Amino acid sequence: MVASEMKLDHREKAYLLLQSYADKIIKLIQVQMDHLTMPQCPLYEEVLDTQMFGLSRQIDFAVKLGLVDEQDGKNLLDSVERKLSALHEASLKK
Repeated sequence: MVASEMKLDHREKAYLLLQSYADKIIKLIQVQMDHLTMPQCPLYEEVLDTQMFGLSRQIDFAVKLGLVDEQDGKNLLDSVERKLSALHEASLKK
């Protein structure tokens, strides 16, 4: 395998892992909103803050290693924030 192909493969894997983590955060928050607590609950806010902080740190790490483009990382984080905001809005309408 050529070095550039290996680098691309590692970049793809890194982004897919970050995307998987982002999806897990969304599912976790969705389950919490559907079954456990309301968005105004301190537990909900703590889980959300902790998970989002973890994702942002992982993205920063991948960017620093050159595995993920900085803009792609920002876009992923923005996408998660938009999805979580939509979940929050939907829960308030229930």
